[in-house]
Amino acid sequence: MRTLKGPGIFLAQFAGDAPPYHSLATIADWAAGLGYRGVQIPSWDARLFDLATAADSQDYCDDLTGMLAERGLAITELSTHLQGQLVAVHPAYDAQFDAFAAPEVRGNPTARQAWAVEQLLLAARASARLGLSAHATFSGALAWPYVYPWPQRPAGLIADAFAELARRWTPILNAFDAAGVDLAYELHPGEDLHDGATFERFLDAVGGHARATILYDPSHFVLQQLDYLAFIDRYHDRIRCFHVKDAEFRPDGRSGVYGGYQDWVDRPGRFRSLGDGQVDFGAIFSKLAQHDFAGWAVLEWECALKHPADGAAEGAPFIDRHIIRATDHAFDDFAKGGADRALNARIMGIDG
Repeated sequence: MRTLKGPGIFLAQFAGDAPPYHSLATIADWAAGLGYRGVQIPSWDARLFDLATAADSQDYCDDLTGMLAERGLAITELSTHLQGQLVAVHPAYDAQFDAFAAPEVRGNPTARQAWAVEQLLLAARASARLGLSAHATFSGALAWPYVYPWPQRPAGLIADAFAELARRWTPILNAFDAAGVDLAYELHPGEDLHDGATFERFLDAVGGHARATILYDPSHFVLQQLDYLAFIDRYHDRIRCFHVKDAEFRPDGRSGVYGGYQDWVDRPGRFRSLGDGQVDFGAIFSKLAQHDFAGWAVLEWECALKHPADGAAEGAPFIDRHIIRATDHAFDDFAKGGADRALNARIMGIDG
């Protein structure tokens, strides 16, 4: 077994225009000062990272990793969550997702999708130059508006949606394969890949592609009422990234999983800072250690109540406490003896 790496922190929720969150160097100082050892970088945020330059310049990548190393930090993964979302957008969401794209392609779904694909191809090359083994993203969604089948879905609609999703993602997966990097989809409501069943459907559609993997985030499974521990047992061979994020689900007589269109603070299911929700992280870290997960434990902070500065400050020691230093020998090795076939036979009453 290997020991998980961490603690890491996803910078997307903290980047901003005010110091120390306005540049990679200053936000790295902040993260290192809190005890983090890794940063997951949102590739769309030009204040922190230049994706196109990273894809083509080894010097840029070396300077960046060197700057982080001076602060005791490594890059856990790059993220293209926003760009991945735009690989597949249902027309119902065109206006809402347009802001995720570069200004020059907004209002043009065809150009926006082409831009998103190119962003993913850049991310494959940039990840390889940075020496990364995995990349975090979203799948996008063509079928999400039909997640609850009323009115009855037209025959073949879901199969056709996943066939199209696979057609769009297969060249991207191939590019990541050429770069030697796994593409880890965060299974997330709003995406066509949001649970184990949808991931399996997608995996079948891409022919079991070796680079189609999972970013595991238990908070989304709490809100769906999915067994997040059994998920690890079932899919551990495809899990490549891990967001450490807490959540709680407290249904009542008014609303449940769907939330009643309420604001986050009023929903039965809501995200919480680490330790404030219901996720059994002790069991999760144990499962991941048992299944030899070799990646990073990365805080993704989202909470309806707590200030982000407090959530970040509490996150590093929380993750540190949960990382299990994997043992290199069995606890009862002190009592073992060498193999003795004759002794074994006598113990079992087997005649020679």
